[in-house]
Amino acid sequence: MRIARFSIDGNVGYGAVEGESAPGKEGELVLDIIKGIPYADFELSGTKVPLSKVRLLPPVLPNKIVAFGRNYDEHSAELGNETPDVPFAFLKPSTSLVGSGDAITYPAFSEELHHEAELAVVIGRMCREVPRERVKDVIFGYTCANDVTARDVQRREKQWARAKGFDSSCPLGPWVETDLDLAAANDLTIQCTVNGQQRQLGRTSEMVHSIEDLIVNISEAMTLLPGDVILTGTPAGVGPLNVGDEVAVTIEGIGTLTNKVIKRG
Repeated sequence: MRIARFSIDGNVGYGAVEGESAPGKEGELVLDIIKGIPYADFELSGTKVPLSKVRLLPPVLPNKIVAFGRNYDEHSAELGNETPDVPFAFLKPSTSLVGSGDAITYPAFSEELHHEAELAVVIGRMCREVPRERVKDVIFGYTCANDVTARDVQRREKQWARAKGFDSSCPLGPWVETDLDLAAANDLTIQCTVNGQQRQLGRTSEMVHSIEDLIVNISEAMTLLPGDVILTGTPAGVGPLNVGDEVAVTIEGIGTLTNKVIKRG
């Protein structure tokens, strides 16, 4: 099931996305509005709204976004870094979230903004110290993410809070796919295009540390809550974004997250 969060006429809700999409035919998708919240037992209301009539929001409201850096060897190498032996985590604030179709605002303190296409894992239940064999039980689903990075600030400041935590630096969406199993999620095609030109192309099977590794690692340190988001790293091919660019992250079996870069007003 594809679970989206949306707004229409000032109201916010969740819905199950029905139908198949194709380029130029997104209006064929509809939302069946959910009664309740998606992390608990819920019912479909039967009230359906065309997806083209709503604004898609970030599909979850996480307590925290845990991101893992340098989790693909070729990406580490392209930036002149070594791949860490153990998962390398950092946090992005919830205020960095935007949904599919929302703008990425170019921060005034940077002159080198980069895209980073990533598979995002959404947690479905409160958990800590998750054993490897139980990882599949704590996952709600998967979505697309773009870990937008002020690369010059990252180099200059040595720590990543501003470089990766500024407002609009975490596009997420368009929805959460709940029907992917863990084995499938560990081997998906992930790509990024800018203005229709391919920049990144890889597979999640190329991750140095698997989804299981990442969740076991971070849950040793902190409790994960329903809706929390785990960003699993980006494949090689990261590169610049400029004002006016349209960047799209597409992940096999999930969908496409699209955002346009604008100048801060």
